[in-house]
Amino acid sequence: MTERRRTDRVAETIKKYVAQALTRELFDPRLAGVMLTRVEVTSDLMLAKVYFRTVTALEGQVRKAVERAANRAAPTLRRGLGEQLATKRTPELQFCYDQGQDAMDRVEQLLGEIAAESAGRKDE
Repeated sequence: MTERRRTDRVAETIKKYVAQALTRELFDPRLAGVMLTRVEVTSDLMLAKVYFRTVTALEGQVRKAVERAANRAAPTLRRGLGEQLATKRTPELQFCYDQGQDAMDRVEQLLGEIAAESAGRKDE
């Protein structure tokens, strides 16, 4: 139980620091409009997966370019993060595009199509 709370605290610290660093310290235009959705830290605190979305919807190649830019900035962010965390090791940062919202949007679209189709059948 305490181990879970510790990883949650570390994840929250990472999220706050990275969000601030993206807006104040990193001046990469590819990372403009990046919003962090969640951070998952492994129990051994060796890896932190930082999930993000963007303000505007991105297509495949552009999304991958943003993800690559974020992962290139990871060592710089990790150095700064080491000063914030009170741990022996600073976790490796791995940035991943959060596809959860895209999946929810697709489900809503499909449900809307089903509802429209069933409404069309009732009218017949």
